[in-house]
Amino acid sequence: MPVQPRPVENEAPYELGNTSPIKGFHLATGGTAKHPGWVEPQTSPTPTVDRPFGRRIVLSVVGLGAVGFALGGPLQNAIDAVLSPVRRIDPTGLADLVPGEGGWRYYSVAARQPDLSTAEYRLRVDGLVDRPNTFGWGDIADLPQTFWTRDFQCVTGWRVDDAAWQGVELRTLLDAVGVQSTARAVTLYSHDGLYTESLTVEQVEQDEVLVATHLDGEVISRDHGGPVRLLVVPMYGYKSLKWLSRVEMVEAVDPGYWEERGYDIDAYVGASNGRNDEPIT
Repeated sequence: MPVQPRPVENEAPYELGNTSPIKGFHLATGGTAKHPGWVEPQTSPTPTVDRPFGRRIVLSVVGLGAVGFALGGPLQNAIDAVLSPVRRIDPTGLADLVPGEGGWRYYSVAARQPDLSTAEYRLRVDGLVDRPNTFGWGDIADLPQTFWTRDFQCVTGWRVDDAAWQGVELRTLLDAVGVQSTARAVTLYSHDGLYTESLTVEQVEQDEVLVATHLDGEVISRDHGGPVRLLVVPMYGYKSLKWLSRVEMVEAVDPGYWEERGYDIDAYVGASNGRNDEPIT
């Protein structure tokens, strides 16, 4: 029987009661035994900050976040503003366990999240294409826009209903550069330098795959993987790569970050990773 999957939004690589991203730290008991699904973190060293957050402060913030989630509304929004910078430098990962606004949970596989403005943002599209190109934010905005309201399902079990997305379909972006006949798959890269994902050309053509720029009417935030991220509607969230930096057309599927750690390549909701969640259509 396969090990129950546990990655990210993009998604959670751990849950309460399992080993945290810090080796040997157990969230529920304080013990040192690793969960059977433990993956050694492949990140750069924990960043140095001027005012490091201690475990007591992080635990206090987690408690505060739980209260905000229960009460909702303006209080949750205020708590999200507090948690956002904590998540970016919290080495324990505890702050990430607090549900954010709308039920989202925020995760990164790297020690630091990319911080790019729309003016700075660049997306490279190359590989087996006729006209390799680098797209800025304005270039993406000038392409035909698509608007979808779809659920987002994490492989760890949580789900956000009716998220409103805006962006450019990946196939539209690829039409602009001319995909060569030898291309059979797409490899996708993140600005964090670690996260990669992959899709087949058929999946890009047939499924709802978006180069997303807006979520619920706002430019996608840093925590959500903005200013531009991928959205693969019918698949679990770990396929929806954050901080999209490069799209490379290749001859064959190259398993991504989580696939190399045992998760399904064809991660359709309810039909993969040993889960029976309701499919997203």
